[in-house]
Amino acid sequence: MKTLKICIALLTLAFANYGQAQTVDEIITTYFENMGGLDKLKSISGVKMYAKINQQGMEIPLEIVQLKDGRQMTSINFQGKEIKQGVFDGETLWGHNFMTMKAEKSDAEATNNFKLNTNDFPDAFVNYKEKGYTVELLGKETIDGAETFKIKLIKEPVTVDGKQEEDISFYYFDTENFVPIAIHTDIKAGPGKGMTSEITMSDYQEVDGLYFPFSLTQGVKGQPGNPISISKIELNPTVEENAFDFPEEINKEEEKK
Repeated sequence: MKTLKICIALLTLAFANYGQAQTVDEIITTYFENMGGLDKLKSISGVKMYAKINQQGMEIPLEIVQLKDGRQMTSINFQGKEIKQGVFDGETLWGHNFMTMKAEKSDAEATNNFKLNTNDFPDAFVNYKEKGYTVELLGKETIDGAETFKIKLIKEPVTVDGKQEEDISFYYFDTENFVPIAIHTDIKAGPGKGMTSEITMSDYQEVDGLYFPFSLTQGVKGQPGNPISISKIELNPTVEENAFDFPEEINKEEEKK
């Protein structure tokens, strides 16, 4: 009888561990189902978002474009001027300097790190195993009053000051709807180095059969963030081929130097 009890206990433990190992994939699978379906998500070729970011009480219009081939950009309409940030044409990463308003290319390290993130379109968890990513369920945690599954996502290493470092993010999936409501990532470079980046998401709405958050806040954990409200999302948008190109006039000026 004692032996039987031990066997039953071992079997119970084995199945508990098996269930735990499967839980992460079950959460991700349910997430894709609730988003509108993995196949539908993988079929989109691009996303264009029309939004406004609130900075110190001022609402600034934004247009964000992300394409399946890696090209992307954020266009900011500020005081009648178009300022582009995070523009990537597949090889070159550039953006306008807010002080001089001139287009400037990013260095090789920043460009290579940015290029790695283009693998995440349309979602970091799509084909995560094929991309060499790993995920781990760390239990449950309450975020802004909501119970969530805390999932650790480890992606390809990034390079910081010439050294490779792990690229780790923590996703918080609402236990009721199985959609992420927050993402935490350690900041590895720049003025915020050592702090934690925080993105919160809410107000999921349907767009052509898929669901996206229409309300976001970006900032540093523990500090007031910048709210972003999305008014419209376009799937498979038509974008001019040269929209991502580094400005011609800047290239000519560099050639003269």
